[in-house]
Amino acid sequence: MFGFLVPRPARQLDRFRERFTGRSLIVHQGFPGDWLEELLKQPGGGGHFRLDSRALPTARPTPIEWVIQTHVLPMGLPQPLFLKVREGDVLIRHLDRGGRAVHPSEIAWFLEELETRHHARLRFTSKPGRMEVSLGISVNDNEAQSMLEHLTG
Repeated sequence: MFGFLVPRPARQLDRFRERFTGRSLIVHQGFPGDWLEELLKQPGGGGHFRLDSRALPTARPTPIEWVIQTHVLPMGLPQPLFLKVREGDVLIRHLDRGGRAVHPSEIAWFLEELETRHHARLRFTSKPGRMEVSLGISVNDNEAQSMLEHLTG
């Protein structure tokens, strides 16, 4: 392939950071039933950028497609995934419980505890185009602890 057609990792990551820092993303493989409709009813629910991963990988990915297919999907976390892109890292929490997507209202509770209860953290490094992965809570753990604490007092 011609060198100018190959995505350059450093440039792809820089463009991703420029566009998505401070934003949240939901990576999915389609939404069941009225899940998207319910998401849009939630406060801020329409503000999450959504990416359907069924079309990945692509030969000439956009920066977000490149990050998702290069760094996120290889982790093998269940989808849908919630990603919070911050200045120094990306926090990831899957939105699956028992093989089904959690109700969109739970995303607010997940956000409340995301710093300490995430499934993975991708840290931006000083190496161009590279991210460092660290795992968090078990992939089988996807209860909204803050919601449970609120309900039980």
